[in-house]
Amino acid sequence: MNYEIKNEFIKAKIKSFGAELNSLQKCGKDLEYIWQGDAKYWARHSPILFPIVGRLKKDNYFYKNQKYNMSQHGFARDKEFEIIEQKDDFLEFRLCSDEKSLEIYPFDFELYLSYKLEKSSLIISYKVKNKSDEKMLFSIGAHPAFNWSLEKDLKKEDYFLEFEVNNSKRYFLNELGLVYDSMDLKFEDKKLFLNEELFKNDALVFNDLNIKNLIFKNIKNENFIKLNFENFPYLGIWSKPSGAPFLCIEPWFGVADENSSNQNLEEKKGMITLDKDEIFSCFYSIEV
Repeated sequence: MNYEIKNEFIKAKIKSFGAELNSLQKCGKDLEYIWQGDAKYWARHSPILFPIVGRLKKDNYFYKNQKYNMSQHGFARDKEFEIIEQKDDFLEFRLCSDEKSLEIYPFDFELYLSYKLEKSSLIISYKVKNKSDEKMLFSIGAHPAFNWSLEKDLKKEDYFLEFEVNNSKRYFLNELGLVYDSMDLKFEDKKLFLNEELFKNDALVFNDLNIKNLIFKNIKNENFIKLNFENFPYLGIWSKPSGAPFLCIEPWFGVADENSSNQNLEEKKGMITLDKDEIFSCFYSIEV
């Protein structure tokens, strides 16, 4: 089912399947900021990544000497969420562990995903509660995709990302989606100019808490998109180098396995640990 929230500035649509954002527009304007999905390139819009971010080595992991299989980015994006609160400008969804999830992820949990409008910003909040009797291990992340480009008279190369920092370390993913190398990446006046060639080696991955927000804009300085994601330790930026007309800007609490990973979940990079009944919360925002 598709739900809509709206205020005097912006409106958003969210599907109960995956609790996935699939539309964000300014009121009274036809311009769509969110990628509308096309199986030719990528059929999703803004999936939640849980309980892992990225790919596992050999698509499996070990926990307490037992082997589990899990595909890239986990299973929450492909689950029907229950709506538990609905207002004109606010929605909250919930997903609970079940028999099927326990087969591939041996923890009881409650996952909450909410959307709230504040002026021209959409605030997306995540909350995870450990319902297991033991410590719970997980990662969580966002994967919003934005239309690139928004203006018909501009080329992709007329767009750039504006950072708060002059440089950062970029981590590389191999053909299996695993982290294997890194290099220092300098930005031109805090700007990273975009082109398809940037993504020939998959996503750009950063592990830098100094990157707290990012602006996706063009040389005409029109229709910018600003993401705020303070305290997220990882950031992914991704598109497909095949003419795909979208750009993903992805704040993460977690990251793909390293190529050298021993596949032990308790030693995996970027994992969050929760005690019984403990709650983890985070949020990011999209301003248009």
